[in-house]
Amino acid sequence: MKSRLGRFRELLADAGVDAVIISQPENRRYLSGFTGSAGHLLVGPNFAILATGFRYIEQAGQEAPDFEVWRINGSLVPALRELVRKLAVRRLGFEAHAVTYQIYREWGRYLRGRGVRLVPLRGLVEQLRAVKDEEEVGLIRKAAEITDQTLAAVLSNLKFGVTERELAWQIERTMRELGADGPSFRPIVATGPNAARPHHPPGDRRIQPGDIVLIDIGAAFGGYHSDLTRTFVFGRPDDKFLEVWRVVAEANEVARQAARPGASAAEVDAAAREVIKAAGYGENFGHGLGHGVGLVIHEGPRLGPKSEDKLAAGMVFTIEPGIYLPGWGGVRIEDLVVLRDYGVEVISQSPKFPALEV
Repeated sequence: MKSRLGRFRELLADAGVDAVIISQPENRRYLSGFTGSAGHLLVGPNFAILATGFRYIEQAGQEAPDFEVWRINGSLVPALRELVRKLAVRRLGFEAHAVTYQIYREWGRYLRGRGVRLVPLRGLVEQLRAVKDEEEVGLIRKAAEITDQTLAAVLSNLKFGVTERELAWQIERTMRELGADGPSFRPIVATGPNAARPHHPPGDRRIQPGDIVLIDIGAAFGGYHSDLTRTFVFGRPDDKFLEVWRVVAEANEVARQAARPGASAAEVDAAAREVIKAAGYGENFGHGLGHGVGLVIHEGPRLGPKSEDKLAAGMVFTIEPGIYLPGWGGVRIEDLVVLRDYGVEVISQSPKFPALEV
């Protein structure tokens, strides 16, 4: 935590502020270690304060030993009063994406008469979070192991007639039995033509012989997440499915080869997209190639046609090309990877296969 706090302080001077309020829960946890659900960090060059309520005072002291803990009763204004009085802050940054307009006005009403300007900021902590240390990679790897084990356990008992909703519940229950804190997101289980919807919510459709089955799942462990998608036919696949599946599998492989430190995220997306376009399915791949995974299931870097992100060693992200054909179904193959100096290390270990024997 001291290392993270030190690197964050180096960003403050470039941001042109004397101090910053951290409100976003994952950013608060990343910088301090505090896992409580309420509180703010007040960080400057020579101070680090965790302001939270009575419920979390003891927990804050234990989890965030590098921070001075201030007790507040709901509003942050009393803490701001102390901040201004004791530490002569004049330009106070805040996370524009994490603060409501109502709270902004409350803070502003108090601070304006005291010569303090609120400065909206975005992405300061997130740029640090994008590159994981080995402890973070270890937690993500554990979450991925649980995800792999869950998929294997569920598929070993998969039967015709089970509904998407029932299968999604089996997935969530198995994850928890294997030690997950819970699912990273509501499991996506899409069968038959429903697989044409990339984020199909599980419904009451029952799996039939020859159905496409798309399963997109992730587990949470120690505050970190995983993400995995596999698509197969339950039974004997036809030629069309095998063609689409092989194109998506090739796009996945090409993207993994293109991902290198220093590469632009848009270029990696383009490498996969070109494979799909060349096969005649360019209009049927409508989402980005991938996204970062960490304390949040979708974070930086973003791998898409319009992304301005550059890849760096230590980043953890998904590679998930897909093809979706309305009225027929879809195929997505998603791996979770960590970028090393030599290229990608694939964290996901679930096998890729176009058919599940019955």
